[in-house]
Amino acid sequence: MYSLLRWQDVADIIIMSFLVYQLYSWFKHTKAFQVVIGLSSLGVVYLVTKNLGFFMTSWILQELGTAIFVLIIVIFQTEIRQALYRISPLRGFFGRQDSSPTFDFSELCAAIFSLAASRTGAILVFQRTEPIDEYITNGVSLDSSVNGHLLGCIFKDGSPLHDGALIIRNGRIVTASCHLPLSTSSAIPQHFGTRHRAGLGLAERSDAAVVIVSEERGEVSLALSQTLEKIDTAEGLSARLESLLQLPTREEVRTTMMKRIFGNLWPKLVTVVLVFICWLIITARQGEIITVTAPVQFRNSPETLFLRSASAEEVELQLKIFSSLIQLPKEGELAAEIDLSKARVGVNKILFRKEDFTLPSGVVITRINPSSIRVIMEKKVRKIVRVSPRLTGTLPAGLHLKSVTVVPSEVMLEGPDSVMARIESVRTEEIRLPDLDRNSTVSRKLEVPAHLKAISHDAVVVKIHLGK
Repeated sequence: MYSLLRWQDVADIIIMSFLVYQLYSWFKHTKAFQVVIGLSSLGVVYLVTKNLGFFMTSWILQELGTAIFVLIIVIFQTEIRQALYRISPLRGFFGRQDSSPTFDFSELCAAIFSLAASRTGAILVFQRTEPIDEYITNGVSLDSSVNGHLLGCIFKDGSPLHDGALIIRNGRIVTASCHLPLSTSSAIPQHFGTRHRAGLGLAERSDAAVVIVSEERGEVSLALSQTLEKIDTAEGLSARLESLLQLPTREEVRTTMMKRIFGNLWPKLVTVVLVFICWLIITARQGEIITVTAPVQFRNSPETLFLRSASAEEVELQLKIFSSLIQLPKEGELAAEIDLSKARVGVNKILFRKEDFTLPSGVVITRINPSSIRVIMEKKVRKIVRVSPRLTGTLPAGLHLKSVTVVPSEVMLEGPDSVMARIESVRTEEIRLPDLDRNSTVSRKLEVPAHLKAISHDAVVVKIHLGK
């Protein structure tokens, strides 16, 4: 364990604390959160039983873990999609309103409380930054300005559009008589009916502000996130809606940011502590040392030079692991990639660098043995040499070799200067004379010596004529 935290560890803890707290604040009153608590309890039981040696219990919980993970994705796909949308960096660009609403908040709220006084039920959805179309079903499309008289006509008992929610987007009525998803929260009081559950259901899934007018009690409520707030006056509702729907000033943005950072401090501190404890558990194996062997590979060799030999074909690495979650590299998964772009003719001493190895995140090299490698480079040359057929065996009785023709009779070879200086010819693969007819044409590959390669041809045609 390190005596001091790295800056990467501090950033790791801060990022995870932020994500965990955001998930908690979004889903703390939902069924998904209760499921997460239950799964966390099973995870704790699994860790305890595994460390105590309860093989059957830990094995069953481990096997169930994979299936439960898949079920969570299927069952809570809406919540997962909502969370991914909320953390999207482009959310503010694609989801924001074009401008502040231009309708009269006082007139609208007075009309809403007029509906409450007459015990006329209503649901008004004010879309803010997050899209809500995926949560809305049915509905009749409208395109109208927001005013109190139209509101009374729409929700009047017996009107074709009175049953359902009214959607207001960017200061205009866009849809009426919409069906909203019902909330499954157990915290909703029993005396609230389907209208309140529908309004709170949409508020739980988005940042929309939903105004609900109770038909039974003549009350006006505002559903926002997981909360349902009773509003007593039209002025109070107007102030709340105006603060929620108007674009904030720079000073308001600064004030809101400070509240978000320092507000609700205790849950945030608990989240940081829990994440830090998890980090300690995860890094329990930090500092473990392993030794692996990596083969040496060469790249970027100059076109005019040839790699004649190297002092080592593999190198021994001593690795340090930072976390128990890191997959340990196995034999053959690591390789030393040596760059020869700056090599010169003769003996080159190249030091191994940590950059020559591709390692998983959280693994560092503490020692390399040997620390360097000697590479001998020679000038690469080309030479034209003749081709000699390699004939073996003896001819049948009564036959003799009249002529042998090789096409082409010469080939070009490429290789190091020291080897090419000793090469005058190159042979073909074996041609057995007992297997030939009187006039035979065979194709044979060239037997090119090590460190050399044929440039123009790698096989030739040999024409053999036998006579009596």
